[in-house]
Amino acid sequence: METLLVTGGAGFIGCNFVRLALAETRTRIVVLDKLTYAGSLENLAGVLGDPRLTFVQGDIADRVEVRRVFAEHKPDAVVNFAAESHVDRSIEDASAFIQTNIVGAFELLEAARRHVTASGGDGFRFLHVSTDEVYGSLGPTGAFSETTPYAPNSPYAASKAGADHLVRAYHETYGLPALITNCSNNYGPYQFPEKLIPLMTLNALEGKNLPIYGDGGNVRDWIYVEDHCRGVLAALQRGRPGEKYNLGGRSERTNLQIVDALCEILDAERPAARSYKELKTFVADRPGHDRRYAIDDEKARTELGWEPRQSFESGLRATVRWYIQNRAWCESVQSGKYDRERLGLLKT
Repeated sequence: METLLVTGGAGFIGCNFVRLALAETRTRIVVLDKLTYAGSLENLAGVLGDPRLTFVQGDIADRVEVRRVFAEHKPDAVVNFAAESHVDRSIEDASAFIQTNIVGAFELLEAARRHVTASGGDGFRFLHVSTDEVYGSLGPTGAFSETTPYAPNSPYAASKAGADHLVRAYHETYGLPALITNCSNNYGPYQFPEKLIPLMTLNALEGKNLPIYGDGGNVRDWIYVEDHCRGVLAALQRGRPGEKYNLGGRSERTNLQIVDALCEILDAERPAARSYKELKTFVADRPGHDRRYAIDDEKARTELGWEPRQSFESGLRATVRWYIQNRAWCESVQSGKYDRERLGLLKT
């Protein structure tokens, strides 16, 4: 492929994917990102000057802007990372989740359909990046497969499920060469510090409480973000249109185990007067909190020849060290200062 449109490419997973694609392919990349609170140009610092990278500030739910980007850049493929993704925020107000995750996905699909019809679209791919949360909650055993029925339990998960259904429908109805990937919990560099691992790491370094929902027994499967991005790239290159692929780390941990593990790393890396574990605080559980997720990723491993490279232990250690070394990044993305300075210098 010559030109790849990456939506949400200034967000956590998107920016890691852009860095990987620039390093390991010759593809020209166009990033379309609204730059909401969780997306920042600073996540692309160091690659913004790459001649193969073009940044466009825009909303995937903006029909005029999306179709302009397709007409101007004529992408050979689209990877849609753009999404509102924080469950707690969706519980407080789901409107942005509906607008971005459902309406935005629809506008991208419509633009892609028109683009393929007009150009012939030989080799075109539309890859929609989704989540394991669309499947609902598991009991103590079993794992989500690609055929697991959808049963979303939060407004966020429901909005992602709606987008997944649209993607499948556009393949079935219009023949759009679309694929879906459903991933487990990501962790790694550039994750906005509202999610579990960066929040707990930064709170600990500042001597703040480490708030843990309920009894801390909620289980998630964890995957290092670069491993997930390699899976997305493999699906884009070798996946079959009309198929979906689960991408997991086979690293189930309770939230309490996660916090204890990162506290142990911090105790070794940045020893304090007392163990960081003493900062743990249990708080009231959030509504509709799914108890357990687990991913069966055998299909992706078999068909795509993909598997994670990082163990959970090595990935978590690398992640905690990154946040220790990049605390200034956290302050910058939360203030938005970098974006204000850079946007005036970029031609979009």
